[in-house]
Amino acid sequence: MIQTRGLTKRYGATTAVDGLGFDVRPGAVTGFLGPNGSGKSTTMRMIMGLDRPDRGTATINGKRYRELWWPLRKVGALLEARTYHPGRSAESHLTALAAANDIPRSRVGEVLAAVGLANVARKRAGGFSLGMAQRFGIAAALLGDPGVLLFDEPVNGLDPEGVRWIRDLMKSLAAEGRTVLLSSHLISEMALTADHLIVIGQGRLLADSTVAELTAGGRSLEEAFFALTGGSAEYRGVAPAQPRGQ
Repeated sequence: MIQTRGLTKRYGATTAVDGLGFDVRPGAVTGFLGPNGSGKSTTMRMIMGLDRPDRGTATINGKRYRELWWPLRKVGALLEARTYHPGRSAESHLTALAAANDIPRSRVGEVLAAVGLANVARKRAGGFSLGMAQRFGIAAALLGDPGVLLFDEPVNGLDPEGVRWIRDLMKSLAAEGRTVLLSSHLISEMALTADHLIVIGQGRLLADSTVAELTAGGRSLEEAFFALTGGSAEYRGVAPAQPRGQ
């Protein structure tokens, strides 16, 4: 389980995350939604121990990330594409990660095959397209067969077939009893993928509910999302100019 309690992060005078608290439970895909600048990526970075909160806690199975023993075997994450040395092959990068976390080397080939990159295992990762880089990042997240997984915009750069593959993968991981937190700006895709939703705006919790509850009454998830976040977007639209004389 992932838990945040009173999670707060400031950058100078800007509050990116403001007293945020929620649970992400196993056995379901939990979607993480919010407008640009709402604090989603900052929250995920704090969960993974990459940013230190100013106040509050973010824990994985009751422990901060830095307290986990063999972390890659407990939690896997794709927060940014291309977080690898471009001169190394996919196979050598994952082999080094496996060795550092006492993971059998055989697991490298398994995850590369699972994400469709077995045929480029020995090619330099710096030559990967964005879609291939996303798949490679997912392979790294799955390497330790962790029970907790975080994905920040994993469908970026993927074609429709790849998007559908991500959807099926997320559902299958949750069906195995894993905890899956998935951030995406594609609301229509989240409606097809997520079972539960955490919606934030300006770093604050706006909704913690099932997709069915948010779309009750026949409204779409997009309508529910904009109803929740209409006043919390970082960038507000500019009204079109009126013709002269009006």
